[in-house]
Amino acid sequence: MRNRFGHRRSPIADLDVTAFINLMVVLVSFFLSSVTYFQLSSLELKIPPAAQGALNLDPSLALEVIVRKNALEVGDRNKGLIRRFDNVAGGYDYHGLNQFLQQVKSRFPDKHDATILLEGDTPYEVLIGAMDAVRAVTVAQAGRRVQAELFPDISIGDAPAPGEVKP
Repeated sequence: MRNRFGHRRSPIADLDVTAFINLMVVLVSFFLSSVTYFQLSSLELKIPPAAQGALNLDPSLALEVIVRKNALEVGDRNKGLIRRFDNVAGGYDYHGLNQFLQQVKSRFPDKHDATILLEGDTPYEVLIGAMDAVRAVTVAQAGRRVQAELFPDISIGDAPAPGEVKP
C-alpha cells in the first residue's frame, strides 16, 4: 500500500513495555519497603514577652526554674528564690524538682505556665530534662502509669547571673 506521495507505508510498530513495567513494579515495591517510619514528637514553646510582669495574668505566682551549672533553682519572678536543688551524684536533681513542683501545682491548680531560664553553656540534654520535670509527672492510675500535667506551657530564656537582680 502506498500513500499519496508514493512511499510505502510501514507497518505500525508495537512497543513492548512489559520489561519496563516489570522494572517499575520491582523498584516501587523496593522503595516502599525500605521507607523508615518514625514518629516525630515536638514540644511547643513560648517566647517570654518583653514586659513579662505587665502581661502576667496570675499575680500570685510567676514560676521560674533557673538551670545553673551546679543547681536547679525554683523561684517566683516577683518574690525571688523559693527552693534550690543542688546537683546529686548523677547530675541534676530532676526528681526532687518534679516532687516540689507537684506541691506547687497543688497550691496553684489553675497555673499552667512556667519559665525555664538557662545559663549560656547549658547542654541540650539538661534543657530537655528540666522541661520534662516541669511539664508533667507520671502517676499510677487504675494500675497503669499515666502522665499528668504540671506546667505544660513552657517558656525559655536566658538566666540572670547569680546574685543579679532582674528588672
